[in-house]
Amino acid sequence: MSFFPGKDPTPGNAYQCEAIKDIIVPRTIDIDGLAIHRALPSAQTRLIGPFIFFDHFGPATFRSDQGIDVRPHPHIGLATVTYLFDGEIIHRDSLGVRAAIRPGEVNWMTAGRGIVHSERTAAEQRIDGAPIHGLQCWVALPSAKEEMDAAFEHYDVAQFPEVSDDGICSRIVIGTLFGATSPVKTTSETLFADVTLAKGASMPFDADTEERGIFVVSGEIDIQGDTFGPERLLVFRPSDRLTVRALTDAHLMVLGGAPMDGPRHIWWNFVSSRKERIEQAKAEWKSGRFDIVPGDTEEFIPLPD
Repeated sequence: MSFFPGKDPTPGNAYQCEAIKDIIVPRTIDIDGLAIHRALPSAQTRLIGPFIFFDHFGPATFRSDQGIDVRPHPHIGLATVTYLFDGEIIHRDSLGVRAAIRPGEVNWMTAGRGIVHSERTAAEQRIDGAPIHGLQCWVALPSAKEEMDAAFEHYDVAQFPEVSDDGICSRIVIGTLFGATSPVKTTSETLFADVTLAKGASMPFDADTEERGIFVVSGEIDIQGDTFGPERLLVFRPSDRLTVRALTDAHLMVLGGAPMDGPRHIWWNFVSSRKERIEQAKAEWKSGRFDIVPGDTEEFIPLPD
């Protein structure tokens, strides 16, 4: 999905838990009735492992004849991760891929040197109106992989291992957690897991991943006496083991990975370790030198002013 302008929130007060480095309150915009909450990038934290962009959209229900219409737009230097809790989105890209994504599945699109894609609600889903709720994240690529070939992989929900114990249910979407490993192939160490906690359940969160965070989708949790509700991205310090306790039934996303091999620049839909590469991508999109999306060629998102 495309960048929207928005001001970063003012950093809040300090919390008791010393393991917490930052607490990010996403900035929010409403687009045709769909609330989009952007947690990364933020003023406090640019990256958590390779995660450089983190959007939470919905939950919402579209009216009849409405839906998502993200027109064809380009990416470089990253991989996109689309993950739904409800609804369906049709992905098309310049590789010729057309793939529906549904709850619990993953579309992993590697932009590399460049790709164009669109994301839309299917015509049959628009007849009576359809729900939508999910996440879109961008994972920065290592500098040696930024110009790799573009690629697309779809993973069905049954491919992801699940670990359940004492009120904790975890789907390991990317990486390794609680002794289970996802089949998703990445270019650097990456962690992404969908976790639900029953009220009163406690989840240990070891420091096996150097950079890590928790996004609270719903419910309330306690960490060493501090309480956090929905729409909070908690960023943790390395090496600190901690325990997350659910004060209500709670839904969390765990994310992180190894630190990137240097800073990353982000402008619109482009990510790179080199500013001049972003300038090149801007010129290429403006002059029409990116590939088209078969089956979705009538419109596109122009380069922002």
